[in-house]
Amino acid sequence: MNEMSEAGSRETGSLLQALVSVGRLIDERLNDALEHYGLSLPKLGVLHNLIQADGPLPLGVLRERLGCVKSNVTQLVDRLEADNLVRRANDPADRRSVLAAITEEGRQSYSAGRRALEEAERQILEGLSASDREQLSGLLGRFVSDSRL
Repeated sequence: MNEMSEAGSRETGSLLQALVSVGRLIDERLNDALEHYGLSLPKLGVLHNLIQADGPLPLGVLRERLGCVKSNVTQLVDRLEADNLVRRANDPADRRSVLAAITEEGRQSYSAGRRALEEAERQILEGLSASDREQLSGLLGRFVSDSRL
């Protein structure tokens, strides 16, 4: 490997490591903002989907919407149910299916968590100008749309 390609390889590795580190820091910051409300990003995601559905959802539908495996949804709903934010119900249309329904306490926690999350997001991005945000969004969008990832 010549000096140019070694330098390029180090630069590429450093850049990708920085992206991973920034992602972790943002994830920690957002989860810290939700912790006061007994929530996490995944829990808030479940509550969000239940509110958007405007009614109970089968756990399989939640799994699809969240893009995770069955055991993760089951554990999330278990935790939310223990906190009285979600309740399970039998699906009258399919005895084999279990529905998740948000409780009134869950709606209140979601609203408080959503406000805390929005404030944390604002604080994270407040150092970037509108132009910086637009440029960053475009660059990150290219990663998201890249089929090689």
